[in-house]
Amino acid sequence: MKYRKKMGLIEAYQTDRAMNISTADGNIHASVGDYIITGVDGEKHVCKPDIFEKTYEPAE
Repeated sequence: MKYRKKMGLIEAYQTDRAMNISTADGNIHASVGDYIITGVDGEKHVCKPDIFEKTYEPAE
């Protein structure tokens, strides 16, 4: 079976500096240009720009 994400608006920003982000999976390194996404429960995720651009589009 295939599934579609139930997703409304998300908050995300593209970082301009390297940093470590505390996630449910532990500390994850974010490189310059990676997107930091805040999930529906306030959790943080790191996403590479190419994957982000394939998955998300700007909200109007």
